[in-house]
Amino acid sequence: MRKFKLISALLISGLPCFAYANDITGLWKNIDDKTGSSKAVLEIRQEPNGTYTAKIIKVTPRPGYTPKETCVDCPAPYTNKPILGLDVLTGLKASGSSNFVSGKILDPLSGKIYSTKAKLSPNGNRITLRGYIGVSALGRSQTWIRHD
Repeated sequence: MRKFKLISALLISGLPCFAYANDITGLWKNIDDKTGSSKAVLEIRQEPNGTYTAKIIKVTPRPGYTPKETCVDCPAPYTNKPILGLDVLTGLKASGSSNFVSGKILDPLSGKIYSTKAKLSPNGNRITLRGYIGVSALGRSQTWIRHD
């Protein structure tokens, strides 16, 4: 009986750690894979169907760059929508404890939509998203860092 209580206590005390490790909801700063600087702060939320969606909640100013205000070259239903508040990541599904698949991500600067998969770091503070068309080996990766 004593072993059962000890094992139960260990399992219960470890649950919050596992719950946080695969929780991607919250605020994230995206880091541009070309410049290394942050372009925006995004909020990831979980939809009622269990998928994850991210919207732009703040565009990060950078020296020498004037951000677009609307999604001019984007396909419908994103055409001419304000970039601020735009859902750029949709349909991302959990696949295991730290992997996510089957998402779509919109690049509001080019207007292109890519298939997306993601991997959350073991400590839950970084998520690496891979955007691609067709085969993920031919895509690009971008890291988002958890934002307080």
